[in-house]
Amino acid sequence: MLRELIETVVLTLVIFLLVRTVVQNFRVEGMSMEPNFHDGQFLLINKLAYRLGEAQRGDVIVFRYPLDPSRDFIKRVIGLPGETVEIRNGQVMINNQPISDPATVNSAIYNLAPTTLGPDELFVLGDNRPNSSDSHSWGTLPQDHVIGKVVLSYWPPSDWGLIRHGMADPGFHPEGT
Repeated sequence: MLRELIETVVLTLVIFLLVRTVVQNFRVEGMSMEPNFHDGQFLLINKLAYRLGEAQRGDVIVFRYPLDPSRDFIKRVIGLPGETVEIRNGQVMINNQPISDPATVNSAIYNLAPTTLGPDELFVLGDNRPNSSDSHSWGTLPQDHVIGKVVLSYWPPSDWGLIRHGMADPGFHPEGT
């Protein structure tokens, strides 16, 4: 009887630890990702996504905030290692080409001088650009700060579902401009 109890407890701990190495939950705080992610929304993060592959433009990620690693932030990947990112009157340019960003509804009118990303850096922006603390204000994101890729929204029930990622590559303009 005691042995079965110990085996059950050990098995439970092993399963818990395995799950925690693969997924993590995250609660959105603030309005920086509106209208796509809302304050109080709960998400699941795939912590293995970037151990098995590379970040892609448009991925929504959770990471340790570079200025205070005790805090976790959620943002969208805009610039990839080796690229040059610039913002002209709110228009994001990658390697001097404008990008189309359908996830951003509330764009900002600010400028950012060209910034070339190092081999282990990302450039991230919030979807609600005027109300986001992101790479335009505090700089590039070291990839070793990335916790994982957002894969699922599970609360509130009205937002339940898999998360769509991706955005147009530089120079791609579906509206024909």
